Amino acid sequence: MPIETFKVRPITPVLGAEVHGVDLSKPLSGCRSDELRGMLMDYQVIFFRDQNVSLEQLKRFGRLFGELEVHPYASSQNGHPEVLPIHADAKSKQVAGERWHSDVSCDAEPPMGSILHLHTVPEVGGDTLFSSMYAAYDALSEKMKQYLDGLIAVHDGGPNYRRRAAIEGLDDKRDFPRAEHPVVRTHPVTGRKAIFVNPVFTTAIRGLPENEGDATLQFLYNHNSQPQFQLRFRWQENSIAFWDNRCVQHIAMWDYYPQVRSGNRVTVKGDKPY
Repeated sequence: MPIETFKVRPITPVLGAEVHGVDLSKPLSGCRSDELRGMLMDYQVIFFRDQNVSLEQLKRFGRLFGELEVHPYASSQNGHPEVLPIHADAKSKQVAGERWHSDVSCDAEPPMGSILHLHTVPEVGGDTLFSSMYAAYDALSEKMKQYLDGLIAVHDGGPNYRRRAAIEGLDDKRDFPRAEHPVVRTHPVTGRKAIFVNPVFTTAIRGLPENEGDATLQFLYNHNSQPQFQLRFRWQENSIAFWDNRCVQHIAMWDYYPQVRSGNRVTVKGDKPY
C-alpha cells in the first residue's frame, strides 16, 4: 500500500512523529509493516493514537519487527512472559524509567526497540520525554567525537535492579546482565552514529582512571539531556509509543501520584552494538 495511506505528523525537527490511519488491532501486510519500519528509522520514535489492542495483538505487532524478549528483572503478565506490565497507583513506591536511559542496555545484545501501550492515564501528567542520541552526537565538537570514538563503556544491570528491589523491601541476589559496549555506536540500519551511555546502566569507561571516566560520563549525561534533542509526549488513553533503543533515550515523569497510569510493553530483541 502506498505511503499516502498513512498520515504522518512530525513532532520536532530532530525526532518523533504521530502516525494516523492504521489500526494495530488488525494484522498488517508486509508492505505496511515495512513502511512503519522505515518511519521508525526516519523519526526514531513513532506514536499511534486510539489503539485498543489486546495483549496478543500487541505481541503480534511487536513480532513484525523481530523476536520479543523477556525482561531480566520485572515481572511479566500471567501467561505472557514477553509482556511487561507498566503500572503506577497510590500504592506505588517507585516507577520504572525515572532517569534517562536506553532499555536494558546492560544486555550483550540490547533491545532494538520497545513498544508501550497505555490504556489508563492520569488526567494531567505522566508524560514521557525522548531524546535523540543522533542529535546529541552530531552536536559534539570534532575533538570530542575523536576522543569518544573507540572508547568502551561498562553497562551493569546489578546496581539498578538491586536498588529497585531494595526500595520494595526485597533482597534480590540474582545475577543480572553485564556487558561492554562502544560509547558511540553505529546504527546497523541507518549507519548514523549515536551516543550510547546512560546513567541507569553505564558504570564506567574501560581503560580510563575512575575520575576521568566518571567526568566523561557526567559530561555526556548532561549533554544528552539538553532540550533541543528532545520531545515530550503527552499520553492519551490507548496511545502507543514505539521507540528505537539504538538511537533514543527516554525518561518517564512520575508527577501524577496518586493517580493511575497503566499499560503494557513488549520489547524487540536487538543485536550487539558496534
